[in-house]
Amino acid sequence: MNLKKNLVFLGMMGSGKSSVGFLVSKKLNVKFIDIDNIIENETGMKISNIFQKKGENYFRNLEEKTTLKFLKTTNAVISLGGGGFINQKIRNEVLTNHFSFWLSWDSKILLKKITNSKKRPIAFNSTNKEIISLMKKRSQIYSEAKFKINCNKLTKNEIVKKVINIYELN
Repeated sequence: MNLKKNLVFLGMMGSGKSSVGFLVSKKLNVKFIDIDNIIENETGMKISNIFQKKGENYFRNLEEKTTLKFLKTTNAVISLGGGGFINQKIRNEVLTNHFSFWLSWDSKILLKKITNSKKRPIAFNSTNKEIISLMKKRSQIYSEAKFKINCNKLTKNEIVKKVINIYELN
């Protein structure tokens, strides 16, 4: 299938950007690009190690460069890192040239999914109160996405179906 525009998934860590994005790409028979996986493959390091050894600023610069490069790809489903859409350059590119889907969850549900996850450096080093504060702050920016999917009561397959239906109607 040839896509009119790339489908880009954004949202908090643990929201399902990678798993839903992968399933959508399979259903539409297009390539799937997971920005965090690409960064890990290109650096040979887990994101948590990059944060730990080189710091968040280093990671955010690398994330910007990598994301902007891969957003030039056509005919793809792209999963951003949790903080990717917060970056103004990435956000402008996504909003201007792609279909953006915010996978939105109630903060209590998301908190359960990410608490004590060693692969999520920001969550692992934060209290629940700090994570909820981050969710609120980021949600204001995520809300700029073209489409918001409220995932609270949906299965993964229902989310995929909803995304594809929205895409096909636009």
